[in-house]
Amino acid sequence: MIAPTARRTMPARTAAALVLALGLPIAAEAAPALVFEPATGSVLHHEQAHDLWSPASLTKLMTAYVTFRALEAGELTLRSPVRVTANAVSTPPSRMGYPSGSIMTVDNAIKMVIVRSANDIAVALGEAVAGSEAAFVARMNEEAARLGMTNTNFVNPHGLHDEQQYTTARDMAVLARALRTEFADRADYFSIEAISFGEQLIPSYNLLLGRFEGADGMKTGFVCASGFNLVASATRGGRTLVAVVMGTESQKERAEKSATLLQDGFSAEAATTVDLDSVPGTDADGVPADLRPVVCTDEARAARWDGRDVDGNIVFDTALIGTMDREPRAARVGLGGAEGASMTAIVLGGAAIDAYPVPAPRPYRPSLASEAEMERYQLRPGFDVPVPASRPESG
Repeated sequence: MIAPTARRTMPARTAAALVLALGLPIAAEAAPALVFEPATGSVLHHEQAHDLWSPASLTKLMTAYVTFRALEAGELTLRSPVRVTANAVSTPPSRMGYPSGSIMTVDNAIKMVIVRSANDIAVALGEAVAGSEAAFVARMNEEAARLGMTNTNFVNPHGLHDEQQYTTARDMAVLARALRTEFADRADYFSIEAISFGEQLIPSYNLLLGRFEGADGMKTGFVCASGFNLVASATRGGRTLVAVVMGTESQKERAEKSATLLQDGFSAEAATTVDLDSVPGTDADGVPADLRPVVCTDEARAARWDGRDVDGNIVFDTALIGTMDREPRAARVGLGGAEGASMTAIVLGGAAIDAYPVPAPRPYRPSLASEAEMERYQLRPGFDVPVPASRPESG
């Protein structure tokens, strides 16, 4: 893992964003991408796989992984209680918005974190697993080191931007492989098309689910600094491939690029001799890319509306991504149903009591949050079913 003091130089993508911000001409550049086969670790395609990048909500893949490890170790069960703490409530959007003291099951919390990309529930889940957000982050970094994610560091369980939170496409592929191979029995969490609670239906931000042949995961991510990220998986004929795409300028672009990379991977005939341990390139040194001047200007936001239909839905330029002519298949979530104990709550006979004290909310540092995390753009996420107009463009 790279110590923050060792990250000195400015990567090309950050320099490109700076040039664009100054109004100078710039040629289009590639962004990190990698396609691999989890069963073998074989890499079918890679570009800029070692560039430092903000993971954004791809962070929640590690949040899920640490939780799965705790479940496997018997530290808690899927019905163990997750208590929403004051610290969780203080986390910026996107979030579920439950009040402090609310109790849900670990199972429902995982679904909210993966599908809704709920930052408040990611914190609450981490606290339920480890007792505090800081202790959970320590577990995240321990697991990253154990897995061999050599250019990754986490400072929170949700992915809101912080320069000290960084990863690479190669490292995200290592994590995705661990999830797909070690926890194949948990893979269904990543293929959920939507969650429902009360009268609300919230589709996944992953535009490949239900639209791309065989799509079955995994997680999206977006903050202004990172651009639009996606770890996308698909299975055909018993063979699973995963694409890692980072730094695209729209939801549409990340979906189309991921679909193309996966399709090419399934069509490839020649075997590769490159695996995740030997992806060409040198370990990153510098600071994570910052795409704010590229993806979070008024012009960029307006451009993301170009080509949408009259209902605001994304119209794709590839036949690989079809139209969802049905409501997404939803998993119902909500509060209650917990039993037993976690690090933050004990449920006995339906009554919940605090198990361990959780630290008070940390002071919020506005300088670490991009406008994308706080601003509600009133954009639809590209689905063919109605969603609240106030939903933030995140995840």
